Amino acid sequence: MLTSAPDHLPGRRAARLTVVDPATGEVFGEVPDQRPDILDAVIGRSHRAWLGWRADPAARAAALHAAAGAVEAAGDDLARLLTREQGKPLAESHAEIARTAARLRYFAGLAPRTRRISDGRPGHSEVRWRPLGPVAAIVPWNFPIQLAAAKFAPALAAGNTVVLKPSPFTPLATRLLGSVLAGALPEDVLTVVTGREPLGARLAAHPGIRHVTFTGSVPTGRAVAEAAAAPLARVTLELGGNDAAVLLDDVDVDGIADRLFWAAFRNCGQVCMAVKRVYAPARLHARVVEALAERARTVTVGPGLDPDTRLGPVNNAPQLARVERLVRRALADGARAAAGGHRPAGPGHFFAPTVLTDVPPDSPVVTEEQFGPVLPVLPYRSLDEAVEAANGTAFGLGGSVWSGDPDRAEAVADRLECGTAWINHHAELSLAQPFAGTKDSGVGVAGGPWGLYGNLRPFVVHRPREV
Repeated sequence: MLTSAPDHLPGRRAARLTVVDPATGEVFGEVPDQRPDILDAVIGRSHRAWLGWRADPAARAAALHAAAGAVEAAGDDLARLLTREQGKPLAESHAEIARTAARLRYFAGLAPRTRRISDGRPGHSEVRWRPLGPVAAIVPWNFPIQLAAAKFAPALAAGNTVVLKPSPFTPLATRLLGSVLAGALPEDVLTVVTGREPLGARLAAHPGIRHVTFTGSVPTGRAVAEAAAAPLARVTLELGGNDAAVLLDDVDVDGIADRLFWAAFRNCGQVCMAVKRVYAPARLHARVVEALAERARTVTVGPGLDPDTRLGPVNNAPQLARVERLVRRALADGARAAAGGHRPAGPGHFFAPTVLTDVPPDSPVVTEEQFGPVLPVLPYRSLDEAVEAANGTAFGLGGSVWSGDPDRAEAVADRLECGTAWINHHAELSLAQPFAGTKDSGVGVAGGPWGLYGNLRPFVVHRPREV
């Protein structure tokens, strides 16, 4: 059974946290606003559950396969609720649920390998792997189910238990996930807690937590790392990005325009590894701007439950205000909106898909992570200038190079300061590959076997030579 923490301690009134539909701006649901004083009991139960969960790898694998099947069986309900609270088109919510099930199955099939070491001395050593204990998984609002699974699937497969805290903006689908998986996992192996701060901070700092895995902003990530330092917990931090796409002078603008547009605007631009800046050769710059702007002007924007919608709203009012502020600043500094640049009339947290040109290279819309439906396109005159600009922010999550010559593009990609570089596409990941950033984009590695081993510690057994 996958459990949720009690709403409140006995004798106290339960507080509630309301959830807004970003397509309408209206409240449509609520969850418990749990206080940090529940964590001692929650993490205590998580630790006791860990003692049994860690002991039987075969049972863990079977439970994770059962969990994947339960997610698929409830896919329609999960996807619709996810769209209501997050805003993304329903097809994208279904894809998120499908990837969640696939991730559970992938990690169910992984197991750490014991390694024997012989170094010429008498005897030998065996390196085995042990789970860490209770893990805190703190998840943002852009992919609440998929990113939750990216944290709890490897942690559970490794033999840890998990306390999962979703964003206050998107807690409903995560709570539903708890009921969907009832019976697939033993009691207290995965516990969902919901609430405003300081719940997350106290969870990260709790002495019973041995690993904190967090996805979110750089300032919050730093605070999480500071909190986790007190109990000396391991941290894995995915802190977003400001990915650059560098177009070479032989690129087929019309041939890549669709891929480039969706690499920037999928999920309304609310993707950590989305393209957030485009650098185009000066002679092609106007064509690139117009190709992207034409798509921005004609794409269908609306509520995610509308089957014709391709782009939904920004998830929440604070993020919408930030996007609007960045665009206004850019326009005031001399940029021009080739498409969009404003909030449309009507309800909801919508912002018109925006392509900016004539943007000063030091504008915050270029140097910061917009995390919204906004894309600045900047010209360059030399490839060295483009690479320097692409590397010229504090972020280093991903990047891409676009060219008619993949070998030439790969040579340029090798110069990018980031964790993942793509050639002629962007933001596509395999479950089997590592995912990590450089600089302010994060600490630690997720994905593939690296994600599994990130939830384990080595245990060495040394035996002398038998005589």
